[in-house]
Amino acid sequence: MTRTRLLINIDHVATLRNARKETFPDPVHAATLCELGGADGIVFHLREDRRHINDRDVRLLRQTVRSKLDFELSTAEEIVSICCDVVPELATLVPERREEITTEGGLDVLASRRRLDEVIPRLYDAGIAEVALFVDPDEAQIRAAADAGANAVELHTGDFANSRGGDRQAYLARLAAAGTLARDLGLALHAGHGLDYDNYDTFHDGMPHLDEVSIGFAIVARAVFVGLEQAVRDMAFLVKA
Repeated sequence: MTRTRLLINIDHVATLRNARKETFPDPVHAATLCELGGADGIVFHLREDRRHINDRDVRLLRQTVRSKLDFELSTAEEIVSICCDVVPELATLVPERREEITTEGGLDVLASRRRLDEVIPRLYDAGIAEVALFVDPDEAQIRAAADAGANAVELHTGDFANSRGGDRQAYLARLAAAGTLARDLGLALHAGHGLDYDNYDTFHDGMPHLDEVSIGFAIVARAVFVGLEQAVRDMAFLVKA
């Protein structure tokens, strides 16, 4: 069974900072605490509207993060150019809508193929080793991701996380089938969205080939009570046990 890496999304630290237009809490400081707590990497999403992470954060995160850095981005020209300048270890292409509170589903790779055929080679040419597409657990989308030249997919786990009982098991079966297909196509397998301390064991038991998970909100929320470093340790124990 694959040893799964834990990457921490620090966007919500920046959301808290920006709610009061303050300089704290600093997501760059948060990234350091996450690494001390056992994170294998740091995730951030630079949105076009800069609602949480901003350009200053991106620059400092590239200078200070010692583990894997995952830059989540849309295919907007400005953001792609910034990602190419920063050269993270991983670039994850995600859908983005101004009116959404958080990412609501996977990227439609089939509909976006023309633009992806331009963006993905640019990311590789900039020196970014890994390019992932954030997709729903759908066979056509995963095959399209491989055809587009990505070398990884991140499965959207939101439907699983928001479900209960039999529905949860059905969503998990879809994710497992999608994960097996991704591995058969030679893609690294990532997953994220809505995973937390309560649902992670069930999720991981059904995903034997998982390379890494991206978890953010649950960890930042727990940190309010126990501190960020401890919150990361608690999740790392579940992911790496």
